[in-house]
Amino acid sequence: MPPAPNPPAAAGLAVDPQTGLLSHARQCPSPNQDDRPDGVSPELIIVHGISLPPGKFGGPHIESLFNNCLDGNAHPYFKEMEGVQVSAHLLIQRDGELVQFVSFNKRAWHAGVSSFRGRKSCNDFSIGIELEGSDETPYADQQYTRLTSAIRAIMIAYPQISTRAIAGHCDVAPGRKTDPGPVFDWLRLYDGIASISSPHGKS
Repeated sequence: MPPAPNPPAAAGLAVDPQTGLLSHARQCPSPNQDDRPDGVSPELIIVHGISLPPGKFGGPHIESLFNNCLDGNAHPYFKEMEGVQVSAHLLIQRDGELVQFVSFNKRAWHAGVSSFRGRKSCNDFSIGIELEGSDETPYADQQYTRLTSAIRAIMIAYPQISTRAIAGHCDVAPGRKTDPGPVFDWLRLYDGIASISSPHGKS
């Protein structure tokens, strides 16, 4: 199904379906992206959690990782990540700032070996949203607010995505990944999405 033309804003955010860019997001293009397979458009949202170094927040390290310029000498953990090429479509920092690395129309390299309801290679058909955080640290209120608004804006631009097509990294790569972790409040997310009225009359 093609993206909806000229989608309305969702809680102040909107996605341009032609460019795949989110309003109010700072653009920081990552080289770690490519085209989706022919005829494939976003059908799934995957929520991730990330902190660099683990458990530490703030600083430029996540952006550096997604742009292949993470300094391996800055922290012992970073040595393990040398040569890793990953990205996400969107990062939501602890203060709620939105940073977009890849157009939603392109394929970001975020899910790795993965499967959703028997369909493998989730990068092909998903949008990856990273929350700055860890499995043990509660996410900030402003992150939930921004995540809810961003997901609703994405669902308006790509109406083939429903609330039944939102998963954690842990769900598509069980046993390999645990994020966004047990502290992530899925009910808060779903309630927040439902509270934003849908132009299609459904949530």
